[in-house]
Amino acid sequence: MTVATRPPTERNGLRDWLLRGLNDRAQHHQGPHAQPEHEKPHSWWRVMCLTGVDYFSTLGYQPGIAALAAGVLSPIATLILVLVTLLGALPVYRRVAADSPHGEGSIAMLVRLLSFWKGKLFVLVLLGFAATDFIITITLSAADATAHVDENPFWPSSLKGHEVIVTLVLVALLGAVFLKGFTEAIGIAVGLVGIYLALNVAVIGDGLFRVVTHPDQVGDWTTALTTQHGNPLVMVGIALLVFPKLALGLSGFETGVAVMPHVKGDPGETPQNPVGRIRGAKRLLSTAAGIMSVFLITSSIVTTVLIPQQAFEPGGEANGRALAYLAHENLGNVFGTVYDLSTIAILWFAGASAMAGLLNLVPRYLPKFGMAPSWSRAVRPMVLVFTGTAFLITIIFDADVDAQGGAYATGVLVLITSAATAVTLSARRRRQHGRTVAFAVIALIFTYTTIANVAERPDGVKIAGCFIAGILLVSLLSRLYRAFELRVTHFEADSVAQTFLRECGRRKIRLIANEPDSRDAREYSAKIAQILADNDMADDRDVIFVEVTVTDASDFETELHLKGEVLHHRYRILSVQSSSVPSAIAALLLYIRDTTGRRPHIYFEWTEGNPAANFLRYLIFGQGEVAPVTREMLRQAEPDRNRRPHIHVG
Repeated sequence: MTVATRPPTERNGLRDWLLRGLNDRAQHHQGPHAQPEHEKPHSWWRVMCLTGVDYFSTLGYQPGIAALAAGVLSPIATLILVLVTLLGALPVYRRVAADSPHGEGSIAMLVRLLSFWKGKLFVLVLLGFAATDFIITITLSAADATAHVDENPFWPSSLKGHEVIVTLVLVALLGAVFLKGFTEAIGIAVGLVGIYLALNVAVIGDGLFRVVTHPDQVGDWTTALTTQHGNPLVMVGIALLVFPKLALGLSGFETGVAVMPHVKGDPGETPQNPVGRIRGAKRLLSTAAGIMSVFLITSSIVTTVLIPQQAFEPGGEANGRALAYLAHENLGNVFGTVYDLSTIAILWFAGASAMAGLLNLVPRYLPKFGMAPSWSRAVRPMVLVFTGTAFLITIIFDADVDAQGGAYATGVLVLITSAATAVTLSARRRRQHGRTVAFAVIALIFTYTTIANVAERPDGVKIAGCFIAGILLVSLLSRLYRAFELRVTHFEADSVAQTFLRECGRRKIRLIANEPDSRDAREYSAKIAQILADNDMADDRDVIFVEVTVTDASDFETELHLKGEVLHHRYRILSVQSSSVPSAIAALLLYIRDTTGRRPHIYFEWTEGNPAANFLRYLIFGQGEVAPVTREMLRQAEPDRNRRPHIHVG
């Protein structure tokens, strides 16, 4: 049922192009990598490649960042990362997959667990960190792709040293693809991931062979270990301290859950119980984590043993491209160039995956909360916003992979920590004491890792703070701007309510807005007497009371289910639950007009008290200046005065 009409607008070519595909129904946005209704699902291993363009592409820079952060301790620190991955992040996200099988992710779990304004504000903060994660994925991946381009021996020397410009061009090309219209192709992802992993097997396999056949280099490494750090306990302790710097290797889990709508389920399973999809998603997460763990450990060993430490330093040939350095050094420039092209492609596609995540994450929450303009559901305006933000981040960080590592790790760790917290709260609500304790321990580990990372590299939280401040400011202004917008996405009435409307539809339909109190006969008779006196009405025939109960006033959009009942053998009541009293009443009036063909009359009493304070009550608690706000909502929803329901205030 349509509860609002929009005034016709003049055609504007640029505006129409920008807003093409705008969907005003937020519930149709299923989150990052949402599966279109016409697209067939795929086997879990193919979908794994879609998340793999983000997860596996970190091999392009992770070994170099680990070596720069931990030095000769890189393999030990990487082993700790792998243990945290397999024993911490993986169990958490397997639980997230079971609880959000439609790709909502851990943020949606927290939305369900936390209500009212505290829940909305917490989600806005998490969205700030999520924006940090995705935006830095775009800029860091593009910067690392630039590093592979710049260090390739076939790249013209005249173009070297222009990292910022090349990175901006890559980001601009990414934005241009989305402006034209981008459809995620799992087939492309399968090809990219397959080629990239095969090339990495060749590079790392050759490196392991050289490590085994050159024991002197292994001896140099072990000597450096004992000389610099002493006994094994000290090594492990230092590795634990530097481990937060390696958190980039955890980047693929949130994306892994986001792609769940693409996973093929069992024949005949229902959306309410997608057992096969959940099982496939768990296989996806476990297999991706297993593959990545093997690559992380082996790549860390070969790069640490075979590459001089000074090559990892800023400006060094292995900085941000350790495996590419080995590919050129050990397998020749032709093979190295093929490896570079593969790495550049998968890093660029990782940026596309992140952009797709942003384009689905923002419409899922902000417009639904009333905290973003309606045009934020359109793809192209948001592409321009995100591309401009990526430009700014690239310029601020000078397209430096190492400089952006802290911000990226902060976004990744905060999201994983929030996921661990969500599954802990979920297990506690289910009274699963063993799982609650286990997940709580994991949450504490990630909390420590996040705090340590922020303390060591505060750039991440500063960037996230800017995103959070921007989101909060835009959210506040948008909520004020959209204060009089009709918020109802769906309206339905039960059989009793429909009977009331049919009976009154033959004559004048008169409604009385009533704030329910004791709901006894005296309350309703007094209300009728007051309305008759204030509006000089002769009788109370065909009068129906309308009662709205506010549920969660922090919600913006809502579905209304109208219920009819008769109290005290004579008073007809239409009751409904909503996040806003004026919005529910305005939607009801339009519904009655459209179903009966008559313009209903509704009678209010003026709200006592300061108008400014009452308006603030409406913004925060969903009730306050009911009569004027209802009238304004009707004015905006129905521009034709001759079709607008009647408002009476006494």
